[in-house]
Amino acid sequence: MSRSQEKFIIDENGRKTAVVVPVKRYARLLEDLHDLSVIAERRDEPTVSLKIMSSSKTKRRSLTPAPTKEQATLRIS
Repeated sequence: MSRSQEKFIIDENGRKTAVVVPVKRYARLLEDLHDLSVIAERRDEPTVSLKIMSSSKTKRRSLTPAPTKEQATLRIS
C-alpha cells in the first residue's frame, strides 16, 4: 500500500492516534489476522508430511473436520 492511501488522525498535541486505510486493505488485514489465529490454534497439532499427502491414492479430503451445525450458524451471524 502506498503512503498516499494512509491517512492519520492527529490529536491536539500532534501525535498520531489512529490511521484510516482503504476498505479493501482493511479486509486483507482482517483476513491475515484470522489466518494467524488459526496458525496459533493449530500450533501443537501433529503434522502430515508432503510425501504422505502426495502419495495418497485415496480421494483427497479435508484435514479439518466439517463445522457442526451450531458452528456454521455462529459464523453466519
